[in-house]
Amino acid sequence: MIPKDPVMLLSYVNTQLRDFYSSLDAFCEDKDVSREELVEKLASIDYEYDAEKNQFL
Repeated sequence: MIPKDPVMLLSYVNTQLRDFYSSLDAFCEDKDVSREELVEKLASIDYEYDAEKNQFL
């Protein structure tokens, strides 16, 4: 289950990206989540996806 709280979500997603996924698209496809909604939710706490680092910064 993916956390609803943006700060917990940030930690969860970055850990998943680091440990299991080569890209945000791969994570979203595997977890069946909307990339747009995920990016929007993390943008609400001032984090953006960095494809080169494969994490939200």
